Amino acid sequence: MPALTGLRFFLALWVILHHLTGPGQELGATLSAVLPAPIFTLVRGGYQAVTTFFVLSGFVLTRSYWKSSWSRAELAKYYRGRVARVYPVYVLSLLVVAPFIVVDTTHGKWGHLAAHITLTQAWLGPIPVQWNTPAWSLSCEMFFYAVSPLLGAFLVPRTRWPWIAAAGAVACVLTRAMWAVGISDAIKPLVHLSDFLMGIVAACAYELLQDKVRGWWLYVPGFACAAAAIAWAAWLPVDLNSVLRPLNGILLVGLAIGCRGLSGSVLVYLGKASYAMYILHVPVMWWYLRESHTFSPVLYVAIVIAVSALVYAVVEEPTNRLLRQGTR
Repeated sequence: MPALTGLRFFLALWVILHHLTGPGQELGATLSAVLPAPIFTLVRGGYQAVTTFFVLSGFVLTRSYWKSSWSRAELAKYYRGRVARVYPVYVLSLLVVAPFIVVDTTHGKWGHLAAHITLTQAWLGPIPVQWNTPAWSLSCEMFFYAVSPLLGAFLVPRTRWPWIAAAGAVACVLTRAMWAVGISDAIKPLVHLSDFLMGIVAACAYELLQDKVRGWWLYVPGFACAAAAIAWAAWLPVDLNSVLRPLNGILLVGLAIGCRGLSGSVLVYLGKASYAMYILHVPVMWWYLRESHTFSPVLYVAIVIAVSALVYAVVEEPTNRLLRQGTR
């Protein structure tokens, strides 16, 4: 599904743009002055790419392990593969910011570091350190990886429209139901489980739709409606993420069926390097700000892309193969 890989590059780039256009950022002030408000809101909405990544993760994992029997040996291979996918480049990101961690004087620093190393920080609510803020989402991913075989084993054998509709409805309301019973929005792995579940639901829907519809019938309206929802979020009757969740599912099913515009070889390679882009762009920012007296957003983004492409080829892919020996 090359279009899904190509999409990952633009999602990672969108997250970076979100960080470059925040309060106090020169690029944000410039763009807000020249862009119409809805367009600037779209640029600033890059934080929503994280939830799209969660839906995408549920979709891709379900499709990748569609026929798994989930024996003990199969589960061991699966979990080893998930660690291999995430941890090597994440450890590299911590090593890159290690000098800044050493000189950080935040109270309780070593406890926060332990949470980062074990990828449990998203369970702890707001953390007062900014070493690599996007890493909270990996804490969620590790939880999703843990529960994915259970959810998949329940839903995949029931891939029929009534079950898909019911599970999709649960995914749409699950987060708000958690809030209603007092689960804090700060416990990110739980409140974002609905996004991962929507990815599993979308993977089941893809199974039934892949030979029956054209991809653009789904991804064009899915993208257009999602963009409109982000641009005019203040008009929505519920929270933005609840609206985007089913739209993300529709978008991904359409792209999985096929989209030439996201399937070129260069985009696919950059998509493969998107995880490194995502988890290394803040560490690169630390060093860029330390070593440069001026800041060029274009140069910074170019450096992030180049470093990530290199890291993918030299670190991520080789260590992934090594750690996944004996897995699929």
